[in-house]
Amino acid sequence: MAEGRLLDACHTPMTSRITLILMTVCLFLGGCGLPRIMVLSDPLSPQEHLNLGVTYEKNNELDAALKEYRSAAKHLPIGYLYMGNVYFAKGELDNAEKSYRKAIAADAGNADARNNLAWLYYTRKMNLEEAELLVREAIRLDPAKAGIYRDTLDKILSEKR
Repeated sequence: MAEGRLLDACHTPMTSRITLILMTVCLFLGGCGLPRIMVLSDPLSPQEHLNLGVTYEKNNELDAALKEYRSAAKHLPIGYLYMGNVYFAKGELDNAEKSYRKAIAADAGNADARNNLAWLYYTRKMNLEEAELLVREAIRLDPAKAGIYRDTLDKILSEKR
């Protein structure tokens, strides 16, 4: 008989409410483990990545700038030029050279990349013949910046003497 009373005691209205509350909590907690919606596309445009990289670079956050320039370079070849400039600033000259070369390969008309690669060679005192050719081509490609590029050329020519 005592067992019968125990069964009756487990099915009281209060026990039913507790069971319902526990089930609701379990469903709620279980729902937290459901798949979440993830955005797989990049919310920033390549130009926005480039602009963000410039901001990071101005704040001397060079690694963050590199990350943004890498993202931009997937669609904007000028991103490689900016990457080269950051690597140059960090003293990672091999990476700077590779980036400038990628900028030139991706955009044959990129005069700044040619000038900067020539400057890199000048600072390393190497490949001065190639450096001269690069900067002369930069002058031909962008006569509006000839004054800037001639400064690079003058330094290379004085080093070659």
